[in-house]
Amino acid sequence: MEERKTVLVTGASRGIGKEVALKYAENGYDVIINYVSNKTDVKALENEFKEKGVDCLILKADVSKQEEVQELVEKAIEKFGKIDVLVNNAGITKDNLLMRMSEEEFDKVLEINLKGTFLVTKAVTKYMMKKRTGSIINLSSVVGVVGNAGQCNYSASKAGIIGFTKSIAKELASRNIRANAVAPGFIETDMTSVLPDNLKESIHNQIPLKRMGNAKEVAELIYFLGSEKSSYITGQVINIDGGMVM
Repeated sequence: MEERKTVLVTGASRGIGKEVALKYAENGYDVIINYVSNKTDVKALENEFKEKGVDCLILKADVSKQEEVQELVEKAIEKFGKIDVLVNNAGITKDNLLMRMSEEEFDKVLEINLKGTFLVTKAVTKYMMKKRTGSIINLSSVVGVVGNAGQCNYSASKAGIIGFTKSIAKELASRNIRANAVAPGFIETDMTSVLPDNLKESIHNQIPLKRMGNAKEVAELIYFLGSEKSSYITGQVINIDGGMVM
């Protein structure tokens, strides 16, 4: 019988992270879900994973704190013995114009989005290197490619993730560990669902496919990058944005 694979998804209580975790579970992966505050949401997910016949480990950790990350990864390894796929999805926004942005707003976004990606990747890679196999998928954004007014902190963090991903892809390739970045554009979320229709229409007009994407579509891409179907793909940044950035 083939050994079941394991995936760790950070920031998986809702949105893209939740859909990614469910997608891997549907394909028979045991799932480690990380969250920082939405315990109710992740606990509600447990039954969905059980219905899919896979094991689920739910762990609270702030990805910007090294001690918490270390404990998170050690508990995952203690239970499953390995992590085959890592999805660095945890991220926050604190939008403001440059002249109004506080140092705290800048630092916090970089700490969670970029430093968090570094800390979790470093902790997990230690075990992937021993197994000489693994796939790392980091969540960037199209604003990390083209920038966006009012998001200099978020754009900087997501651009940093691109550089980080390309660097580790070169470092880890000799150990058969792949690393890629996914850069979503406008994706339907709880936040975008409450936008007025005229603003939604304005957004759609910026997108050649004339609609926002959804979290399930992003999850499909992330699953592909974690699977053997993408075994010759590493160091890439793949936009999933309806053609908004070409």
